[in-house]
Amino acid sequence: MLILGSLLALTPVQRADAINPETLLMPGKLSRAHAKYEEQCSVCHDRSDAGRQTQLCLDCHKDIAADVRARRGYHGRLPGIDTARCHACHSEHHGRESDIVKLVPARFNHDHTDYPLKDAHREVVCSGCHAAGKRHREAPTECVSCHKKVEPHEGRLGRGCGSCHDENAWRHVKYDHDKTAFPLHNKHAEVACVSCHFGNRYKGVPTDCVSCHKPDDVHHGDRGAQCGNCHTTIAWKTSKFDHGKETGFALTGVHGRIACNDCHRSGNMKDRIPKDCFGCHRGQDSHAGRLGRDCGKCHDNEEWKPATFDHDKETHWPLAGRHAKVACDTCHTGNLATQKLPTDCQSCHRPNDVHAGRLGSRCEQCHTPAGWRDSVTFDHDLTRFPLVGLHVVVPCEQCHLTRQYRDVGHQCLDCHGKEDVHKGKLGKDCARCHSPNGWKLWQFDHGRETGFPLTGAHPKLACEACHVRPPDEIKLKQDCLSCHEKDDLHLGQYGRQCDRCHTTQTWRGARVQ
Repeated sequence: MLILGSLLALTPVQRADAINPETLLMPGKLSRAHAKYEEQCSVCHDRSDAGRQTQLCLDCHKDIAADVRARRGYHGRLPGIDTARCHACHSEHHGRESDIVKLVPARFNHDHTDYPLKDAHREVVCSGCHAAGKRHREAPTECVSCHKKVEPHEGRLGRGCGSCHDENAWRHVKYDHDKTAFPLHNKHAEVACVSCHFGNRYKGVPTDCVSCHKPDDVHHGDRGAQCGNCHTTIAWKTSKFDHGKETGFALTGVHGRIACNDCHRSGNMKDRIPKDCFGCHRGQDSHAGRLGRDCGKCHDNEEWKPATFDHDKETHWPLAGRHAKVACDTCHTGNLATQKLPTDCQSCHRPNDVHAGRLGSRCEQCHTPAGWRDSVTFDHDLTRFPLVGLHVVVPCEQCHLTRQYRDVGHQCLDCHGKEDVHKGKLGKDCARCHSPNGWKLWQFDHGRETGFPLTGAHPKLACEACHVRPPDEIKLKQDCLSCHEKDDLHLGQYGRQCDRCHTTQTWRGARVQ
């Protein structure tokens, strides 16, 4: 009734212009973008077919319609776009200031567009690509559009930056140089692009070695421009030149690792250089040429020291013990080819012979190459005086007061005269009673050795009681009166056979048998 009253209050002309039932029934004002269509409902609505509303939207928004047909852009890539309705996302009649787009940048999925954001692009703010006042779909997609200021090639490599660079970082280059006429191998792959393409020159860049490596050419052009015949891309000093095949001098050991100009010092490979060791290593020859020029017999190609000469195999004089540590020129004082060295000990060790030659020249009978004073192996048992008992542990110097060794007697008293308590009265054959295991260890069997057993009181007598002079000077008689004549009270009247009445136990208490 309120609406009808308002209409009746209008003039006929005003009433004719204002009467629009659809406008009267409109739920609200259109957004500012669609305000001009507010009185033309048929632009967006079909009274007879509500389903045509989406098509009516696309009739106006022709760019979006083209995206849908081509399945491109944000709307063309939306899931279920064929059955989708525009008003499901973009509703109207919410007033002039309403947001019909309803775009929330933080939740927008850029993967549904023609330009998915990857790697470093995900961190760029929207305004970095979408300029203010321009539609989002108008944002450029070419690399150069955004990165022109940091593009170092000045446009000479075209606009397809993605063929070399990736989206992780501008400096990550993935260009496959192997697809060009100059594949990058080994060290070339580590060289910066600008080192060869300076001044952004990419066409007509020379590919021969000399163009870049002329300052490194120690041959100064004498070997030509085909550096690849000898050198490799692994390293300039890594050569594939077969020195053995080409020159007759194979590079082995250290020779294979030294620089060419270490031998070819002039740089001209055509200059003749010696091939024998002595030709290059004369200054290192500590033998001053005495051992000849065939250095390879002792030294190898890996190390100049130590020498590898097998003296045991190559000569008749094996180097054993201390001899192996003696410097070559200690013995080889002259030219090896003419000097003939003796092999007996005294020829070299005569000044060390403390025996002054009195023990002969066969030093090896006592001494060994382990050391002149070490491990002396003299066998004393082969002499006239074998060492037995305590003699074994006696130091040599205790008997041999000088180094002549042959001036020492072999009789017991020669060494033990001061210890002879018998004062020589029992002769010089001490061994008949004493043992080498100890001077006080003796076991003389008087009955077996002399035929006069010591019985009764006789064993208690000191030897000197009877043997007033050495046995080898005087032989004692075995009758009683020889010792007991002063004790004979009978004054010899009963003869010399005292044992007929007396016993050896005691002189007293005689008994007549």
